Amino acid sequence: MTKATHAGTFKLGDTAVTRMGYGAMQLAGPHVFGPPKDRNAAVAVLRAAVESGITHIDTSDFYGPHVTNQIIREALHPYSDELTIVTKVGARRGSDGSWNVASSPAELESAVHDNLRNLNLDVLDVVNLRIMFNVGAPSEGDIEEPLSALASLQAKGLIRHIGLSNVTARQVEQGRSIARIACVQNMYNLAHRNDDALIDSLAADGVAYVPFFPLGGFSPLQTDALSHAASVCEATPMQVALAWLLKRSPNILLIPGTSSVEHLKQNIKSVKLELPADVLESLNKI
Repeated sequence: MTKATHAGTFKLGDTAVTRMGYGAMQLAGPHVFGPPKDRNAAVAVLRAAVESGITHIDTSDFYGPHVTNQIIREALHPYSDELTIVTKVGARRGSDGSWNVASSPAELESAVHDNLRNLNLDVLDVVNLRIMFNVGAPSEGDIEEPLSALASLQAKGLIRHIGLSNVTARQVEQGRSIARIACVQNMYNLAHRNDDALIDSLAADGVAYVPFFPLGGFSPLQTDALSHAASVCEATPMQVALAWLLKRSPNILLIPGTSSVEHLKQNIKSVKLELPADVLESLNKI
C-alpha cells in the first residue's frame, strides 16, 4: 500500500499529523445512522488506515450515533501516541435520523463525555464545534456562547485543542478572539471555493484547514472536466480531486472517508499523483 506519509505533515494543534487522513463518517449505517452492514469490514478499514501511516482520524459521536467511535475503539485501542483523533460536537441525531442542534453548554458537556466514553479516552485531542445555524452550509450568527462553553471544558482538561466546523470567515475571526483555534473544517473542493481567502489567511497563521466532500456538489459540466483530467492522469476523479487539494495549500488536511479497504488504498495513492501544469490549469478553472 502507498504510504500516507508521502504527502507530508502539518501541525494540528501542537502535533504534526499526516496531510492524508481518514474520515470515519461512512463507517456507520446508511445516512450515517445505525450500525454498519459489516462491522468487521469497518474495523479492517481503520486498521488499514493506520497501517498506511495515517495519523489523523476524524469522527464524531453523533455519527451513528455512537457507532463510529465505538468501532474506532474496537479497532485501534489502545491508541498509538502518534495518532490524533478529532471529533465534533454541536449536533445530535433524532430517532428518525434527523440532524438537530445541540449547542447549549449542558448539551456540549454531555457530548464531550459521550466522546470520551465511547472512544475510551481521558482527554480528547481535538474537538470541533459544529455550527448548526444552517445544517448544510455556513451561516452568520454569534458563536460566543457555545465556543465559550467548549473553552471551559478545555480549561477543565477534557479537551486539548478546539476547532470550528461549518463556519464563516467572520465566525472564525470571532472564534479566534475567544479561544485558540487549531483547525477549521468546512466544505471545500474544486467546484466550491468560497473559502479560498480563508484558507490562505489560516495558512499564513499556521492553522490547519480540513475540507470535506471533495466531490460534493459538482455540476455535470464540472464533473466532465474532472473526468477528463482524471483520464489524462490515468487516475480516478477522486484521486485527482484529492491531489488538487493537497496542491492547493500546505495547511490543507484531507479526511476522505470510505468503508472499503480497496477504496482506501485508491484514495491514499493520490498522495503520489503528479498533476501536469496543463491539467492543473484546467482544474483551477473549474
